This record gives sequence, structure tokens and C-alpha cells, in this order.
Amino acid sequence: MKRAHFPCSADRSWLLLPVLIISIISLTFLLSLTSTQTKSTSSESHFSFHSPKFTFSERDYNKLPRFAYLISGTKGDVPRLKRLLQAVYHPRNYYLLHIDLEASDSERLDLAKYVKSERVIREFGNVMVNGKANLVTYKGPTVIASTLHAVAILLKEAKDWDWFVNLSASDYPLMNQDGNLDLYVGKCIYWDLKLGRADVRVNSVELRIHNSELNELK
Repeated sequence: MKRAHFPCSADRSWLLLPVLIISIISLTFLLSLTSTQTKSTSSESHFSFHSPKFTFSERDYNKLPRFAYLISGTKGDVPRLKRLLQAVYHPRNYYLLHIDLEASDSERLDLAKYVKSERVIREFGNVMVNGKANLVTYKGPTVIASTLHAVAILLKEAKDWDWFVNLSASDYPLMNQDGNLDLYVGKCIYWDLKLGRADVRVNSVELRIHNSELNELK
């Protein structure tokens, strides 16, 4: 009796479908794994790009603005003037301290001794104490006159500052000087004249008093 013969390919044709399915699944898995590794590498590069080590060149440092401060007070304000100076001090800036005629000579001398005793301030030499006190009455024009006198002193003694800031002993900053540099917009910085607001520029002192501010104070 002759045994029936079937082609080998016909016997194994049913194996092609599972092999094909397994191959497709394996290829898909490999592609997804490669894609995940690529995304992970990309994320790490993105993180390192936005978190570089801190570098700071002297050329970039010189581009930062310099502020000239007038810090003024009256009788009994020496402790608050010291506290305010410590809060707003930065080696790049300039500071002029003024106590009006109501304060005693001993208070003025105490403030001058304090400035000379501070090592950092003495090293940079950017803090001045106005030895000639001005008469300041806060209901008259003497406030503006005293402020303009301070601007003139700062323009004469320290010519490389950009913006002027007027503070009194009752003021206190909400952020340090590095934070103030971040807020610098390059156009104007306002300071309170008690009669409005003014924009002061370094080479030409330009005052702009707003009528709306005057009306609010009346």
C-alpha cells in the first residue's frame, strides 16, 4: 500500500502566521524602547541646558545699571538709616546719607563713624555722608531743593551711575539689590518727591511732575 505524500510547505504553512505576529510584536517593542530612550536622553539634555553652572563675565557685569541713592532722615533716625543702608547696600551702587538740621551734630558724627567702621563700605568707598545739613520742611519746597542738591553732589562725586533713587529713614526694601536689577526695565525709575513722581536721568536731570498726583495730595 502506497503512503500518501503531501508537500512539506503545505504541512507547515500554518506556522507562518504566528511567526509573523511574533515578529511584528517584537519589532514594535524594540521601536518603542528605542523611542523611550531617545526621549529620556532629550529630556536630560533639555534639563542640563536650562540649568547651566553659574558663570559671570566682567563684561556682562559692567552692563548692569548702577543706582545712586539718597537716604535722608531727621532727628532720631540714625539707627533706621543704618538699617536701611545695610538693606539696600551693593558694591556697584552709590549712597549719599543726609540728616537735616533738626538732628544734632553728634548724630551726624555717629553716622559718619559708622560708615568708616564698616569694612565693606570702607573697601569700596561708595557711601558718603553729607556734612552740610540742609533745612528740610516737609510742607515746603525745601524737600525738592534738598533732593536736587543731593543729585548734584552725586553727579559730581560719582559720574558713572544710571538711575537715582530717593529714600527716607521710614522706607525699607521688599527685595535685595540683585532683585532690583532684575526689575530694571531700561526706561525709567520713579522716585517719590512727596509732590508727585519724577523721572531722573543721569546726564540731564529731567523732572516730570504729574498733575494727577498733585490733585490727590490736595
